[in-house]
Formats: sequence, C-alpha cells, structure tokens
Amino acid sequence: MNSTAFHNADILIPRNEDMKKWSVIACDQYTSEPEYWEQVENIVGDSRSTLDLILPEIYLEQDGVDRRIDNIHSAMDKYIADDIFDEYKNAMIYVERVQSNGILRKGIVGAIDLEKYDFSKGSTSEVRATEATVIERIPPRIKVRQGACLELPHIMILIDDPADTVIGMLDAKKDSMKKLYDFELMQNGGSIKGYLIPEDVQEEIDKALSALADPDAFSKKYDLKDTPVLLYAMGDGNHSLATAKEFYEQLKKSDPDKDFSNHPARFALAEIVDLHSDALKFEAIHRLVYDVDCDKLMAELTEALSLSETEVSDQYVICCVNGTEKKLYINKKSSNLSVGSLQNFLDGYIKANGGKIDYIHGSDTVKNLAEKHSGFAFILPDMDKSQLFPTVIKDGALPRKTFSMGHAEDKRFYIEARKITE
Repeated sequence: MNSTAFHNADILIPRNEDMKKWSVIACDQYTSEPEYWEQVENIVGDSRSTLDLILPEIYLEQDGVDRRIDNIHSAMDKYIADDIFDEYKNAMIYVERVQSNGILRKGIVGAIDLEKYDFSKGSTSEVRATEATVIERIPPRIKVRQGACLELPHIMILIDDPADTVIGMLDAKKDSMKKLYDFELMQNGGSIKGYLIPEDVQEEIDKALSALADPDAFSKKYDLKDTPVLLYAMGDGNHSLATAKEFYEQLKKSDPDKDFSNHPARFALAEIVDLHSDALKFEAIHRLVYDVDCDKLMAELTEALSLSETEVSDQYVICCVNGTEKKLYINKKSSNLSVGSLQNFLDGYIKANGGKIDYIHGSDTVKNLAEKHSGFAFILPDMDKSQLFPTVIKDGALPRKTFSMGHAEDKRFYIEARKITE
C-alpha cells in the first residue's frame, strides 16, 4: 500500500450533526464579499459547524485575528472533548459532488505525504505546486495550524488520468460501500455524497496510481527522457498545502533528534480529482495594468515579446487601451504559455517603472476597468487543461493567477477532519 504520495488516513466525520450547517466553503473564497460570510454565520447560528474550525481569509488582515485563531483552537479542543466524531481508521472516501451547474465531480479524499511535496519553483517532487507560492502568505496561516489539534481539507490535487483508471472504477463499487454522508450544501454549493472505500479497493487505487507514476509510462506520455515523475499537481489550496509543509518542516527543525516518520503532521488531508473530469473548467484570469505610461509600456512590450499582428505564433494576447483593441502574437516566448510570457515582462516592467497590476475574471470586466483607470487590459486565452502537466514539468510552477478552476460556489466544502497532534 501507499507506493505513491497519496495515503489513507484516520478520518473524522461528525456523528449527529446537521450536515448542511456543518459544511462550509473553503476559507479562501469570497475574500471581497463579507456579506457571503455574514450569511454563512446566519445559516449556522448556534449549531456546530466547520465555520468554528477555520479562519475565512477575509478576516486575515483585520483586527482581532489572534482572538479568532484562539477561538478556533478552543472549538477544536471542545469538539474532540465532546466526542462528536466517528473516526474511520486507514480510510479513503469516495466523493461525488454535484456542482451548482449540475455537473458531477468525483474525487477521493485521503492524505498527501508532505515528504514528497516541494512547492518551490523548479521542484522535481512527485507532488508540485502549479502556481507560484507567495511566501508572505504562509506565516499567518501557520498561526492557525500552530496549536490546532485538527486539520480540515479544502485542498484539491489533480491527476492526469485520461483513461480514468483511478477514480473511474469507484462508481460501479459504491453500492457495496458504506455511505458516510449525503446532503445539500449551503449557498448554492450543490450537493455531495461520501462513501467509505474498503481496504481492498484502496489497494486497487494504489496500483492504478503506481501505474501512472511508472517512469517509463510517464516519459512516454509526455515525450520526455530522464525526467522526474510529476503525479500530483495542485488544483486548489496551494497555500494551504504549502502551510502544512512549512509547519511540518518547522517541527522537524525544532526537534532534530526526534523521529517524525510517523508523525500525523507529516501528512495533509486532500482530495484528488482527475484533470479530465468534465466538471473542471479552466478559465483565463486577465491582467489590468494602470498608473503607467501606456505608450512607454506598449513600446517596451512590443520589443520584448516581438509582438506582431501576423499569426506566426501559438501565443497571443489581446491588448486593449484607449478604446482600441488588438490581438498581438508573441514571437519571443519566455514561457510555455501566453500568460507566462506576458507576466514575466510585466513583473520586470512594474518593478523598474512603477504602476499597478490586478487580476480580473471576465474580458468585459477587465476592459471596463481599463477604461475607468486609463490603463491597459490584457485579455489572455483560456488555458487548455492538457497543457497543465507539460507546462509545470517544463517551466515549473506557473505564474500566479494563471487560471481559475471553476466558480467559487463549486470549490471544496469542509466536511472531513483529521487529528494532527500526537
């Protein structure tokens, strides 16, 4: 068992709770919409809920955050003391999530071995970040994990399994599995079911994952030679997994003589999902640049990327400024993706010349904002899902805000928990 980084785990599920109130959306969603979280509080009321066990990131920079973290730790301790959970030993959970658009997304909840994960750019680990990790975002999150006896996962990790050999086998077996939960999610989140995967089926899953991780099969799939295997690529929750990793590394440094090989903090709960699921849609995130000299930026951008209106490249960007819109092809590429070539230039330009950059969903929205701010809208092509693994293998972690994977209400909701202290 466990020949790859994905393991079974001792998973906690609440025993007699109102699951619709128990389960809330990932903490990194609706960070500019306080009314969403206020509504969650109204729905939950006095009921036990994962809302008591997480810190919505909308509150990270607000006064009173330390008090909120203390309250989280106290709630975790109380829930354990009150014995509200059933614990399933050596468990994996098959999840069926019907999204807000009615499309079914399937996944498996288990634990990722943090020894096989490295979020740094250029990493060759089996588990890798897909977007650049902002180191400054980790310390505030570590404060939540320090002193916490539980973790709850909103991490979604992708596998590149076009033949659906890993998760596809579970639909036919679910009728013989114990159903752990089945309920409607709050706030237009759709619905979700969870089934306990027997250990013999876990062995089948592990064999299928091992086959994907076979070096020869990996090299053939991506037309590579002597390249370390990338089996698990981050989908959502990049900074949460990075926080778990950093916390684990700090634990090891604090007690170098201790054996941490079986410490619960070595692992992090996560859900794996097949990249090729019809439920996963990758949408471009566009760039708004303002408080800049537009003529100077355009001249330097044209030269740096050798932009032309002639279609001589598979990379392009639509530039909108002063009411004009042009589709320009990138002839000097610095990345495997259009967004990477553009972002590499913009980072250097703004560092040298000043200006502001924002990351916007929706082409009409970014164009309207560019007009409002007398700036630039850079509209980027949607990223083909099939490009994700080859690009991460070739370029390392993608530029921040490369793509959005689905709508906010369809992100992972908290349900399961796991003890992370000895």
